[in-house]
Amino acid sequence: MVDFVGAGCGAADLITLRGKRLLEQADVIIYAGSLVNPQLLDYAKQECRIYNSALMHLDEVIDVMQKAESEGLHTVRLHTGDPSVYGAIREQMDRLDALGIAYNVTPGVSSFCGAAAALKAEYTLPHVSQTVILTRMAGRTPVPERESIESLAAHHATMVIFLSASMTEELSARLTEGGYSTDTPAAIVYKATWQDQKVVRCTVGTLAKAACENGISKTALITVGDFLGDDYELSKLYDKNFETEFRKAEAK
Repeated sequence: MVDFVGAGCGAADLITLRGKRLLEQADVIIYAGSLVNPQLLDYAKQECRIYNSALMHLDEVIDVMQKAESEGLHTVRLHTGDPSVYGAIREQMDRLDALGIAYNVTPGVSSFCGAAAALKAEYTLPHVSQTVILTRMAGRTPVPERESIESLAAHHATMVIFLSASMTEELSARLTEGGYSTDTPAAIVYKATWQDQKVVRCTVGTLAKAACENGISKTALITVGDFLGDDYELSKLYDKNFETEFRKAEAK
């Protein structure tokens, strides 16, 4: 059996209870060494075989899983954040399907959730934004043209931009071209929930300057939108004049 496990966004105690239990039980752990907090490996039993997938290609990862399966061993494939977001797990699952190896997926706390916590922010504010766009700039992995930064920016929704901290100057220009003003609030969250977490608040127009001044060029999320501002309306959920299934509205 192979268990894909989301490691969470950084802090070792932000893994789920199920994820921690699976790590403790694993005979083999293959972890994303470039991003996963190595403290999570402290949960592994002493005799566990541990592999760093940052040093491996896909065939090598699958070979380790297949060998473990042939020996009747339990493998945990430990991915950063939640494996469903930029986790490259589909290609692994397809290979396991072809080999007839069973697997499960345990979700984790994505870094975009960790970034919101670091910012002490809510992405979905009434009359500001009810939509969160998770995206990235095109790099060595292309992005479909219909999902360009400019086209997504035109919605003026909350944007959380992954894997783009080294391209902040271009990102700023493309956000502006898409319709954001240069004074739209933005923030760079470096290594959310890690001990060396850093939060840099800026604007769309000062993204590149803020990144440069703080020496941030990787392992960071960029958030953009008026959710970072101070103007919003209170929710209806807790409005005393709003009736719900569980609560009557107060008489006016």
